[in-house]
Formats: sequence, structure tokens, C-alpha cells
Amino acid sequence: MARINQGDALTTPIQQPGAKLSNDGYGLLTATVVYKCNTNDSLALGVRGSTCPINANLAAHKYSVSYDNLGMVTLTVDYIGIDPLNGEAPATETEPQVSVSNGLTSEPITTNPNFKTSGGDGYGGLIAGATYNTSTVGPVVSYMVGTASKPRDSFVGLNGSCFETPTGGRFIGFIDPSYKHFYGKTNYLAPQSSFSGHFYTSDATTVTTALAYLGTTSYDNDWGGTLPNLVPTYAGTTWHASAENGAYDQLLLSQVNIADYGNLYKVTYEVRYNVQGWPNEVYRMSSTV
Repeated sequence: MARINQGDALTTPIQQPGAKLSNDGYGLLTATVVYKCNTNDSLALGVRGSTCPINANLAAHKYSVSYDNLGMVTLTVDYIGIDPLNGEAPATETEPQVSVSNGLTSEPITTNPNFKTSGGDGYGGLIAGATYNTSTVGPVVSYMVGTASKPRDSFVGLNGSCFETPTGGRFIGFIDPSYKHFYGKTNYLAPQSSFSGHFYTSDATTVTTALAYLGTTSYDNDWGGTLPNLVPTYAGTTWHASAENGAYDQLLLSQVNIADYGNLYKVTYEVRYNVQGWPNEVYRMSSTV
């Protein structure tokens, strides 16, 4: 039996009731709108970048089409955009959504901020101290320079710590067994954190900047104000290693990945924290890029 068409031919897609709009809490807007039209109609409404009919801050990202046996099309379009009233972030960016991994990892004892000079409140005295006395007692007598008949003097500090020179020099180790909590120890457990997250931006310049800063260090959360707060402010705002460790920047932008969605870019990143800092002889400082 032949199909009989009556009524509006729906040569122009008609928006259907039930459109949905949502905000992820960080400023990312997403929407879904359904249209009905004739199978002969253009699907231009679903073309990437098309403006959303319920909120002009969104643009089409993708669409799907279903065809029924009555010669009609159901066009479902997904839109994505940024809420211009999303808090502290500029209208072209969402707030970064960050996850933090914290734990302890083994680090050389010499990198401890309390090793030679005070590491601040909470420590019960220095580990090795800043002055060292000459000594040739204990295991150090067997530490040779040149020949076995010429033992090298060592310089001993607090808790049985032993150095090559009276000003410190190379740390040989903890040589006095009477200090049982230090004797033979070479490492300690230091805090280690990594920050991973993502944000969306409609500004291609921000994407270019993030890529340019890959592999650079920073002493603040936002790489000198050129990027969003990649590290949340509750984790800290200034990231410098101790003077003993060279006062290097402690944050390193170690990963940047880009994906584009309609008129937006998704920037996924990772920031690594190092208690010793990242030496600028090896890693570029973001302030020089």
C-alpha cells in the first residue's frame, strides 16, 4: 500500500520539545536538541560549529540521525560551549578540574630540607648540621684516597654524619653506630605530589601557550599568569625548593594533550612536584619562554 503524505512537508527542521542544557560545575556547557524534518531536508543544523538555538554560547559538536519508515528524520545534535559566568576563569576558559595524587617516595637524605640548615617548624633539631669536626675514628679509617696506606681524614657532624671536607663536600654517610636511627641510612621518605587535570578553552592562543610551556618549571600555580591555575590554590601558591637545594622551581609541566570539540579545545595536562626542585640547568624556567 502506497504511503500518503499529508500536512506540513517539514522541509525545514522543526525543533522538538525536551531540549536539555547542563553545566558541569566548572563552566562547561553541554546541550542536546532534537529536530524533526523530511528526509530530503539538509542536515546543516548538525554541522560542527552551528549555533545552539537555546543558548548562543554553545556550538554544535556532533549529531546523529535516525530514519523512520514514514519518510521522516529525527536529527539529534549535541552542543558544547563555555559559560561566560563561570566564576574566576575568563569567559574563554573553564576552571581546571584537577585530581591530586599525594604520597611518600624515597629520596636521598641529603635533599631533606632539614639536613644542614633548619627546615622550619616541626623538626626536632638538624640532621647533619652546618659545621663538621675532624675525625678518623670508626669505619671512615678505611675510606682511602690514593693508596691503602694513606687514610683520608673525615669530617663528622651531627648524628654521626660524615663529610669529605670541613665545609661539607660529599656526604659519605652516617658512620657512628651509636646513632641507631641514622647509622647506615642513605634515604628518607619525602612527600611527592602530582597534579593532573583538564580545562576547556575557546582561545587557540591558550592552547599554543600550554604547548610552549611543556617541559618548563614554575614557582606559581599558573605559570606566571599565562595559564589557568593548573595547581589548585588550596595545595599552595608558591613552589620553591629550600635554599639548601638551590631554591629551584618545584613544579614541572610534564604533559599537555589537546583535543578539539566544536569551537572548543580540551587541554589535558600533568604537573609534577619535586621537593628538591627542578634544576634550571636541565629544565627551562617558564619565565624565560
